[in-house]
Amino acid sequence: MRAGQIAILVIGFTGLLSAQAEPQRPMGPPTKLPSARTEGKWSAPKVTDPVPVFRDIAAQAGLTASHISSAEKHYVVESMSGGVGLFDCDNDGKLDIVMVNGSSVDRYKQGGDRLVTLWHQDADLTFTDITQKAGLARKGWGMGVAVADYDNDGNLDLFVTGYGGNALYRNKGNCVFEDVTEKAGVHGGGFSTGAAWGDYDRDGNVDLFVSRYVRVDMNNLPEFGSTKFCHFKGAPVQCGPWGMEGETDLLYHNRGDGTFEEVSKKAGVDDPDKYYGLGVTWGDYDNDGWPDLFVADDATPNHLYRNNHNGTFTDEAMVSGIAMNSEGQALGSMGVTWGDYDHSGRLSMFITEFADQPNTLYGNQGARGFEDVAMQSHLGQPSLPYLGWGTTFFDMENDGWLDLFVATGHVYPQMDTVKGSAAYAQPLLLHRNLRNGTFEDVSKAAGLADMPLKSRRGAAFGDIVNDGNVDIVVLNVGEPPSLLLNTNSAGNHRVLFHLVGTKSNRAAIGARVTVHAGSLTQFDEVRGGASYLSQNDLRLHFGLGSATKMETVEVRWPSGKIEVLKDIPADKIYTVVEGQGIQSAASFSDLPAHLP
Repeated sequence: MRAGQIAILVIGFTGLLSAQAEPQRPMGPPTKLPSARTEGKWSAPKVTDPVPVFRDIAAQAGLTASHISSAEKHYVVESMSGGVGLFDCDNDGKLDIVMVNGSSVDRYKQGGDRLVTLWHQDADLTFTDITQKAGLARKGWGMGVAVADYDNDGNLDLFVTGYGGNALYRNKGNCVFEDVTEKAGVHGGGFSTGAAWGDYDRDGNVDLFVSRYVRVDMNNLPEFGSTKFCHFKGAPVQCGPWGMEGETDLLYHNRGDGTFEEVSKKAGVDDPDKYYGLGVTWGDYDNDGWPDLFVADDATPNHLYRNNHNGTFTDEAMVSGIAMNSEGQALGSMGVTWGDYDHSGRLSMFITEFADQPNTLYGNQGARGFEDVAMQSHLGQPSLPYLGWGTTFFDMENDGWLDLFVATGHVYPQMDTVKGSAAYAQPLLLHRNLRNGTFEDVSKAAGLADMPLKSRRGAAFGDIVNDGNVDIVVLNVGEPPSLLLNTNSAGNHRVLFHLVGTKSNRAAIGARVTVHAGSLTQFDEVRGGASYLSQNDLRLHFGLGSATKMETVEVRWPSGKIEVLKDIPADKIYTVVEGQGIQSAASFSDLPAHLP
């Protein structure tokens, strides 16, 4: 919620939801996933594993290039960049890092800046800036990133959103890219923010959704502090988004020949009301085998587009209870993540929000829709002073239960002079899953609370060391990124799955893996774009606790094909090829010797 925002109230909203008729197409059952509840009461062992400590090793790892941003933030376009990503650009088995560069009004008018910086991971956690060598030369004002293999050639391609237009870089192999933006027909335009790949029609070619924010005329920018919408807590600030005209969203259907067709209106996802779109992600929230689409909208109701299986979507956000919070307010929604945090067999949604608003957790209640459980889960209270951005459910100590990370930072530097307001630079938040529907703030124990305060945006999650622990890359506005190394020492077992589609899209975007190990059954999906304008590791990570093997591993491919693997040992990185099973298994590595 921004300066001057009016709360959108729905009279009798809670009662309306409870009285709703069932959706026309009921949610299908999960794949025999046991509930974490027993006769209405939570049943879970006490959490005893030590909290992992995270260390910022960005500088020693070579991540020294800086995100670009003006200091004053007089215009809304200066506040929203940008995303980060983790992907293997040369298929050497190690994650490389891409960071959106941003820009400023003056620099953009002079031609802009390179949209991204790309670092290749060399030996022993050192990175080399290969942006120029990689051919990532397009200039503009970068916002977000998302990764997929859109042409199914075995190399991961890079899509970058930005103000004034987007870019599609085709990976020719060995981290060398070709700019195919115009040829592919995905330049777009306007103020593009979030991007997410998903094969919504399951034809084997991955499609692309792009959210857009507000209409900004670089030659006619609103004057700083000029209207009632340009003040916050009594201080003059940048104008927007409230009071500004929004933009429609874009859906590009992959024709399979290297080109795309813009079909958002035909598919019913164009957002004619022009809400302020930011974080986007695909996820099969109704367990019917087809990818659905969620869009977090800033200061306006969210969208939840249910896949109709015929190339069209129905927006179920309002009737399912996820458009606004439990009080009927449209919040300042930024980052997004799906996750089965309670082992219910359903994907719930977590959204980061604006300052003085609780981050929201929408528990998936199946056919009854979503319930705002932010306060009951204890996620809402710690977040209230802060403005949240990048986020993801992930298992930080490999105990089989999803924890939650949030990057924070204000958009108004002017708040540093306002008494009683949270400052511009803010802390990192880490919430540990207590296995009973609630979380505890463990930021201090994890070493995050002692890190320098910064204004942050995107966050990307993945196993950078290949040691079975999930690490985090965070974009710091106007500064080099942070690389948070997870030094987890709990001793729990874990596994990574690298999926390769054959009939499905090659990167297996949309595939679901369900793992049964010991007393726990858990699942996750491969996603091309999530968090806040960012890209997580496409490999799926599962913590297995004390289990040394997985009794069954079920892979549901985007094509609809289901494969079941049995008695799979833990503590490996598995490559699974559609129709061919496990093709390779690699052991997890130890930390490099020079990193204590």
